[in-house]
Amino acid sequence: MAQAYKAETDSGGSQHDRQGSRLRRLADGWRGDPGIWRRGLITAGIAVLVGLVMLLHAQIPNGVGNLGSLTETFLPWLGVFVPVLLVVAVARKSATALIALVLPVAVWFSAFGGLITDKSGSGGDLTVATHNVNADNPDPSGTARDVAASGADIVALEELTASAVPTYERALAGTYKYHSVQGTVGVWSKYPLTGTKPVDIKLGWTRAMRTTVDTPKGQVAVYVAHLPSVRVKLDAGFTAGQRDDSADALGEAIGDEKLGRVVLLGDLNGTMNDRALNAVTSQLRSTQGAAGDGFGFSWPASFPMARIDQILVKGVEPVSSWTLPETGSDHLPVAASVDL
Repeated sequence: MAQAYKAETDSGGSQHDRQGSRLRRLADGWRGDPGIWRRGLITAGIAVLVGLVMLLHAQIPNGVGNLGSLTETFLPWLGVFVPVLLVVAVARKSATALIALVLPVAVWFSAFGGLITDKSGSGGDLTVATHNVNADNPDPSGTARDVAASGADIVALEELTASAVPTYERALAGTYKYHSVQGTVGVWSKYPLTGTKPVDIKLGWTRAMRTTVDTPKGQVAVYVAHLPSVRVKLDAGFTAGQRDDSADALGEAIGDEKLGRVVLLGDLNGTMNDRALNAVTSQLRSTQGAAGDGFGFSWPASFPMARIDQILVKGVEPVSSWTLPETGSDHLPVAASVDL
């Protein structure tokens, strides 16, 4: 037994020594190489550029193809460049590139580090969910059941078609006693709705609504909105003008709200980083940012890259926020629990 123990100990020690020897050889190779400061200048330049884009994204103009908004929509993904540049810097034995990488790493963690931790709690007085169900959804009944299974007290649906509305109404009737559909958006609730009306977001047809939900702990103003889609075109850039105008109109309506508790549910076709949504996001908090686990990306459902489906609140305290499993839509549903 003593010999076996000694052999195992010796083996571990030898492996440790070999690893230490490799590290020493690597360090010696760098220390004796005067070119470590001259090599990798292009890699260092790219690292600095990525860091500056993340740091100064608000200064990127929107005048040409809404480049600023496009950058802000996918801003967290700029962090993908960091490990790639790190591998190149090590392969090139470039101390200059390694030092330059400090900038994008520091900026990314400063901006998004808080989102990669789990801030969710338990409980909550009110659970809400929202889902862009997709006008071409092949299984509206299944989608409705999936969203209702979240346990939400209030469910908002966007991109409703006239032909699909009766299907959603039948599928949700057993869980939600109260509901209202305005144009292509609707809300289903376990609690009474009053003061329900469409909200004009300057489109010429109804894609937003407002209602008062009479919860056991008081009234909450609930807004449901589906802002116009954005497109990326080679000849026009990031076309978002109509979306931006609708966001301003929605922000004005929320600013005029008399109730102190406000919940906005919907597909805003933009992220919290997008300056074009400032009229809305400057007044409300993101439940995902305040009480979520991770980024909560919701689109596209097959490989989520951005959170454009939002739950934003004012006058209530977010407790938890999460994405729901994929349905027949090209968006993921999102849900949140709040304290009133």
